[in-house]
Amino acid sequence: MILIDDRGRKVDVPDDPQRIASLSPSITETLFRIGKGQNLVGVTPFCVRPVEAQKIKKIGSYGYARIELLKELKTELILMVSGYQDKLGDELSQHFPVFTIDLPFNIFSIFDLVLKTGIVVNRVQESRDLVRELYEKLASIDRNGRGLRLYYEIDLGGPVTFGSLSYINHGFSFLGFSTYGSRIRKEWFVPDFNDVMDFDPEVIIFEPKMFSKASKEKYMEEIARRKWDGITAVKEDRIFFTPSQYDFFAHHGPSYIEEALPWASKII
Repeated sequence: MILIDDRGRKVDVPDDPQRIASLSPSITETLFRIGKGQNLVGVTPFCVRPVEAQKIKKIGSYGYARIELLKELKTELILMVSGYQDKLGDELSQHFPVFTIDLPFNIFSIFDLVLKTGIVVNRVQESRDLVRELYEKLASIDRNGRGLRLYYEIDLGGPVTFGSLSYINHGFSFLGFSTYGSRIRKEWFVPDFNDVMDFDPEVIIFEPKMFSKASKEKYMEEIARRKWDGITAVKEDRIFFTPSQYDFFAHHGPSYIEEALPWASKII
């Protein structure tokens, strides 16, 4: 079956693929949720949801894949997201059907990712049922941000925050926060610490690098180095750390709506 992916490419997709590789943690999680997890033959080390995904053979990461191993696994279909993985997708498409789905830029795009995944792997109704569950969960979340100024930062080998082209920024805005970066028309960018001081966030959320065990003491030392002592969030001790060693807000699978947003709505 010929389908058009989100890069505008025609992809010859098996009618009901039985041997799937996923290079996206969000797609991996979605496949399990719509009943195709048992058909995964390869994932990345970052595919940790659900725990069953951690037992699947690792065939690559965000920027590379083991082509010979994918061939040995008789891979019928590779799924990935757009953006950073585009170059890898071009390389892999010379050997396998590769279907690319757009990286979500707002929280509703996560529904889109789920639905498209379901279409590609022939689990249409299951994906629609999952979207209905996610929508009901989203509608039930207490959006009590009250306009509080919020700054979010993740360690990606250095401090990174997110702009208006990111589902992360939109998610905080959806909860009622006034978000740093919302006027920056980028997905992500390195923050200007002086600009953050001028923004004077009332809430700060730090997300440590995946698999790390960064301590609060480390971050407080970093805050002191940045001379953020006068920021309202620091003075009022409204500094929070994501409650997982895995990607939390930096994960755009179903658990972003089911776990991350509800957590953010309850921290105030």
